[in-house]
This record gives sequence, structure tokens and C-alpha cells, in this order.
Amino acid sequence: MNTLLIVITCSLLAGLAMALGAVLAYLEKIDNQWIEDELRHGITAFGGGALLSAVALVLVPEGIANLKPVSASIWFLSGGVCFMLLDIFLKKINTPASQLAAMLSDFIPESIALGAAFATGSSNAYLLAALIALQNLPEGFSAYRELNSTAAYKPKKIITV
Repeated sequence: MNTLLIVITCSLLAGLAMALGAVLAYLEKIDNQWIEDELRHGITAFGGGALLSAVALVLVPEGIANLKPVSASIWFLSGGVCFMLLDIFLKKINTPASQLAAMLSDFIPESIALGAAFATGSSNAYLLAALIALQNLPEGFSAYRELNSTAAYKPKKIITV
């Protein structure tokens, strides 16, 4: 199969996991509040674990292999500071789309890392694509629930976004 087609397919599937998470949130109808809370907590924990796995198993080892530890640490901390500033900004403007904005801005460095993994012929490229998809699923779920809690957006529009 053509390499470009493989890269596009892997990236598309990883990104579509966000919409799949939103569809699952749309379909989820649990009457018991305790079970609903536990489901939400479990999905959030799963997403955090997938994100941590992607960082620990793929991103940090690849970054350290190509950068000196000091510069890798500086870039890692710089990324954390950028996301913290984005979170502060979103909190100040009190938007109901903070989870959506965080999810979409998170996909930018993920896409760059995925493209770099495929470009360098890394054997971790498929693993990274799978981990990105696994952590995008709960992000889409959470973003849908956050946006759906306000009356500003209809479910189909949320899923499309």
C-alpha cells in the first residue's frame, strides 16, 4: 500500500476517534447518577492512561533519542506551559468549549509527532497512532458532554465539530 495513503488513513482514524467518543456520549443514557459518574470517571481515567502511555512509551523515548536531555526537558516543559496558558485563557473567557479547544489543540502536536514517526520510518508509528486514537475517544466523550450541558449547541453539531 502507498505510504502516503497509510499515513493519511492512520491520521484520519486517530482523529475520527474524537467523533466516535462524541457519538458514544450521545448514545449513553444512564438513569442512575452514581453509575453515570463512575462511567465518566472510568472513561476519563482510561483517556489519561492512554495519554500517559503515548508520552512514556513513544514520545519521550523518541525525543530523547534525537535531543539532548536538557533541550528535551525544555521543550517538554514549554509544551506544558503552553497548554497551561491555554487552559487559563479558556477559564477566563468562561467558554463551554474548553474541553473541545483543549482536545483540538492537543491534536496538533500529536499529528506532528505522528507525521514525524512515519517520516523517519519509526516502528512506533502505528503504536503512536493507536495510542492517539485511544486517548481521543474519551476526549471526544468529555467534550460532547461539556458542550451538551449548555443549550447553545445541538447534538449533531457537537458531533460534527
